Amino acid sequence: MHKNLDPPEFGATAALADMDDHSPTIRLHLWLEGGEGVFFGYGRLLLLDRIERCGSLKKASEEMGMSYRAAWGKIKQTEKVLGFQLIERSGSRRSGYHLTEAGRLVRDKYFEWFSKVESDARARADEIFPWRSKSFGES
Repeated sequence: MHKNLDPPEFGATAALADMDDHSPTIRLHLWLEGGEGVFFGYGRLLLLDRIERCGSLKKASEEMGMSYRAAWGKIKQTEKVLGFQLIERSGSRRSGYHLTEAGRLVRDKYFEWFSKVESDARARADEIFPWRSKSFGES
């Protein structure tokens, strides 16, 4: 149990002067959830982004180190909660997938939200701590 709950005073000791050499990375876990659990987060953003880039759910899931079934389940869970499709077939059964307009919108809006929260978290960290932080993309 901690006896002293007062925050440390960073300027109080010479040992803390070395903290200027630190450059920690801000890491955030932000997701959206409803009564059925998580339906969108950074992992789903990456999955949608890779589907768009690869044109294939199978290739996207392989790149992310997850099974096709797990990737499919995450997409279907999100589509069920939101009530619209995120991905659709590009043509024939073997031609892969691409994002729907709604899928791109959800991906882009989530990324916008994540970026703004991360930027605000970084600014607050830089105000509070004696070192300069980096965003996840800078690490």
